[in-house]
Amino acid sequence: MKKLILALFAACVMVPAYAQTAASACEAKAVSKEGKPLTGAAKNSFMQKCERETGAASKAAACEAKALSKDGKPLYGAAKDASVKKCVADAS
Repeated sequence: MKKLILALFAACVMVPAYAQTAASACEAKAVSKEGKPLTGAAKNSFMQKCERETGAASKAAACEAKALSKDGKPLYGAAKDASVKKCVADAS
């Protein structure tokens, strides 16, 4: 039980920190084909798409950490897939 609580706490703490690094990672990737920084509408569009994609990845990672059985043991296979899918859907 103690391990389950620690795992859930760690997953909750990591998501906001990852979201901050995701924004800075997207900012670094916002460059044109010529290597110049994007500006205006092009940058806004790129940032929205990038943050949406990295946000989905972070939700899935957080949900994978929460995919535990009633005994606190990690789930595997179809049970894990179903748990992660439900968790991501509930988070959205």
